[in-house]
Amino acid sequence: MPDNASRPGSPQAPSALCRSLAMALARAGHDTGIEAMHPMADTGLAHHHVWLERAPLDWVARLPKQSQMRLDPTENLAYQAACFSRASQGGHAPSLHGLLPPSPELPRGGLLVSAIRGRPARLPEDLPRIAEALAGLHMLDVPDAAERAPLQSPADPWTAMLDEVGEQARFLDQAGLEADAHHRIEAELAGLPRQLPAGPGAAPRLISFDAHPGNFLVTQAGRAVLVDLEKCRYGLVGFDLAHASLYTSTTWDLQSRAELTPAEVAAFYRHWIDATGIAGSVETLLACRDAMWLWSLTWCAKWRASHRRARDARDRGEDWSAELSDDALVAHVRDRVDHYLSVASIEHVRHERRELERLLRADASLPPARP
Repeated sequence: MPDNASRPGSPQAPSALCRSLAMALARAGHDTGIEAMHPMADTGLAHHHVWLERAPLDWVARLPKQSQMRLDPTENLAYQAACFSRASQGGHAPSLHGLLPPSPELPRGGLLVSAIRGRPARLPEDLPRIAEALAGLHMLDVPDAAERAPLQSPADPWTAMLDEVGEQARFLDQAGLEADAHHRIEAELAGLPRQLPAGPGAAPRLISFDAHPGNFLVTQAGRAVLVDLEKCRYGLVGFDLAHASLYTSTTWDLQSRAELTPAEVAAFYRHWIDATGIAGSVETLLACRDAMWLWSLTWCAKWRASHRRARDARDRGEDWSAELSDDALVAHVRDRVDHYLSVASIEHVRHERRELERLLRADASLPPARP
């Protein structure tokens, strides 16, 4: 048997994963009623998923490959548990049913959440459903600052975003970019405002920070459910609205990919505003959109610079090494990363942004710019 036979992505990996999961479930006392396990397709860089048939309702085991929050395994599980516990109160996210602590079988542990039967989102027709799902999340009561832990809750969410983008931007020089693309990205980074105007869209609320359409399933009843929750924080709603509708998000996932028109994006923002009653200024919404796009581009540079390194088994935090994921998934991510970092893609998003600004400024329901 070759050395990589049990590596994620190899044919033997699903059965080995199920054996490890069965032992971890028994150890944690969560094996009662489970009738069958079905490894799910490897579609994400951060988790393996196993569908658990059980009575009365099925679960999904989310088994981390790494921590995108750069947390150790125990902290990572606690963070994700808080994400599901809080987001599910909005009615558009799976419920949390249990934790599998880190163990010899599962060094990073796992979460047990409600299984959602649904289809991938279809764009643009499901944009209103996605807007409603995000509205359910964003309208949840925000606890006092002292009660928001373990979720991130920066005193100034905009400055925290700038810092995060800036940290990722350090990888631009290592990403092998075309000179023109590098110049354009640097110019966009320099154009981000240092602070946002005060207003409804600048108040911190619970956000997903990973709201791209591929993370939603649509149930038979027509309800959009956000099924991937590990990056929640108390931040700016504009980041979620951008992540759900940016070109770099809507063309990411193979099953939900679509290129939206500026008019379709503007209608998506309008639907969310109608659902929440929150009308942030055009400046705030567009600044958040710019920042989320640049977060995505600098993440692409970071991934390109990091994924070829060998996996360090001692590293239990963030790990983008290709060994952790199926070869087809890595190839898909590489294709998307290369495209998004191209001059053509950058210019496409810049053009879309100009058109979207024109449409939003023509919307009389949005407040005008502050003098």
